[in-house]
Amino acid sequence: MSYDKLSEKQKKEMILKEYSKNGKSFSLIAKEYKTYPNKVRRDAKKFGIQSRSRSDAAITALEKGRATPPMKGKKHLEDTKLKISQSQGEVWDSLGAKEREKRSEIGKASWEQKTDSQKKTLVQKGAEAVRLAARVGSKLEKYLLEGLTHKGFKVQFHKEHLLRNQRLEIDLFVDDCRTAIEVDGPSHFKPVWGHKNLERNKKSDKQKTGLILSQGFALIRIKQDKRTSQRYFREILNRVISELSKISKEFPKESKRYIEI
Repeated sequence: MSYDKLSEKQKKEMILKEYSKNGKSFSLIAKEYKTYPNKVRRDAKKFGIQSRSRSDAAITALEKGRATPPMKGKKHLEDTKLKISQSQGEVWDSLGAKEREKRSEIGKASWEQKTDSQKKTLVQKGAEAVRLAARVGSKLEKYLLEGLTHKGFKVQFHKEHLLRNQRLEIDLFVDDCRTAIEVDGPSHFKPVWGHKNLERNKKSDKQKTGLILSQGFALIRIKQDKRTSQRYFREILNRVISELSKISKEFPKESKRYIEI
């Protein structure tokens, strides 16, 4: 039906249904009713129907399948990714303590607004992610494996049967430097799963450190105390490469074989 043949009441009901309820744009409505988008927009304003913001309109278009994400099917070039990551990191680094605290409080408020069911689901997902990382390796471990291998180091992933305690495995072992690399997530130094588990983890880490050093290897122990990001991963990788380069030139004395990052 032509838009001009509708009564004022019909126009209002139609715009409420198609625009507000069904999420159609003024342009799409105008095309279907053989009129102009601005005419539909003006009438919507006249009827007291609030227009969507540009961002809301874009979200609605994505949800309704009328548009595709701008980066779908595209990939950033690696140098572009690095620039984006670096700029985001610099923004965070430039924030003052008050602004960081403010953003932290926003995050806490967002958490408190979630239902008990939502919180339980997120906690369960987090626990599963930790268990999965223990089995197949964390993101940082895999990033280091790829980065070090690319640099020419001979790296074994989750190396077994190297220590006297056969149940233990080393996260990463660099053969040509006789160096073990252990990546410790927050549960190794924070009571993420309670103080009892924290103390058990600390005791296990101390024993493992002793076993590694007693067999004449060097050990780089990484304390992963920040959120995962490409910028953070690159910083860790660069520091590890720097330490390995020193070790490859001159294997450290016994008292210098334990390195913390």
